[in-house]
Amino acid sequence: MSEPPIYTIYQPEGDAPQPGDSLECRVIGTIRTPYKRMEDCPSRHNKREHLPCTIRLAPEYAPGLVGLEVGGRALVLYWLHLARRDMVQLPARAGVRDKPVGVFSLRTPPRPNPIAAAVVEILAAREEELDVVGIDCLDGTPLLDIKRARLREGS
Repeated sequence: MSEPPIYTIYQPEGDAPQPGDSLECRVIGTIRTPYKRMEDCPSRHNKREHLPCTIRLAPEYAPGLVGLEVGGRALVLYWLHLARRDMVQLPARAGVRDKPVGVFSLRTPPRPNPIAAAVVEILAAREEELDVVGIDCLDGTPLLDIKRARLREGS
């Protein structure tokens, strides 16, 4: 009788990517939102309320939703596909900032890798979908990953 395969979460050793290297990400689904234009999205500037959104996973990734529950929280990572990728600093702008500021100090979409993150509340869970509140992206935004969010002690 053969032994079951050894369970491991890491691949064999290899060299870590270096600055300037490219990495591969897979789009695992799509985020459906009521936000059709950038100005519709909630932000600290317009103080719009976050509306319910639906995360739809591709069928091959749907089993990864097992264990996420209504009322729980999740960290959602998504790709801001329309954002500029050639900026590391935003210029001064009348009424907004009086001097240039680096993109890493902001939650601005333009950045070298336009990856966005949001902690969402799970409103409903189905086989291939989650209804959530807390996302601020355009309808049709590519989904990169979902991770269960831990609540801080005392919250």
